[in-house]
Amino acid sequence: MTVARNHDKVVSEQFGSTAAAYLTSTVHAQGEDLQQLAAFASQFPRGKALDVGCGAGHAAFAIAPHMGVVTAYDLAQEMLGVVEHAAMERGLKNLHVQQGSADDLPFADACFDLVCTRFSAHHWKNLPQALAEMVRVLKPGGKCIVIDTASPEDVLTDTYFQSIELLRDTSHVRNRSLSSWRQLLTQAGLTTSADKSWKLPLQFDTWVARMRTPPERVAAIKSLWDSAPSEVAAYFSLQPDYSFVIDAVLLECHV
Repeated sequence: MTVARNHDKVVSEQFGSTAAAYLTSTVHAQGEDLQQLAAFASQFPRGKALDVGCGAGHAAFAIAPHMGVVTAYDLAQEMLGVVEHAAMERGLKNLHVQQGSADDLPFADACFDLVCTRFSAHHWKNLPQALAEMVRVLKPGGKCIVIDTASPEDVLTDTYFQSIELLRDTSHVRNRSLSSWRQLLTQAGLTTSADKSWKLPLQFDTWVARMRTPPERVAAIKSLWDSAPSEVAAYFSLQPDYSFVIDAVLLECHV
């Protein structure tokens, strides 16, 4: 019998062992959203930024050349080691790392001009509390940028998506739809000034290899895809090799 672990431990173990794979992942290292983040950062040329749940650091790398100081913050210490090493290689001397949970930020009130998170929030156990913390540390006049993979609005399609995500990665909590994100951000005290969504293609073998998903769970994911109703398969543009596309969203907010 496997010894029970709390969620923070699961996240740390999952991403600590796969940190290097996320640094080189095309899905994470590329995208127009990184260019948009850089554009937001350029509005605060001497400002301070916080990347919450920084993962392998791609958002922090994008904004660091345009800001005064950037803090890359993550629960997994091994991830932060990868970020710190990569930042040194890139000459980003203004980028610093700090370890901790998204729902308990160890920073003073109103101390960051830009607070962002990218492809991380679906792992957060207490998303409303984490958003409240991001609002707390954001300066008046600053920007909060949320980027994440998103769930479909349709309930049936969403059920398949959440199930497949959890089988692939046991640190998964829940993807939110764009409408759910708008509501959550409003409840946190943020005003959304712009948002966008796009389709993110995922190559199946690479997707499961990156997280080192055990073979029995890879087989379970394939079984779910094989049994998916036609409208579900169509929504995800399911391919014969089980590759598919998912939604991603970017929301630009302020207090």
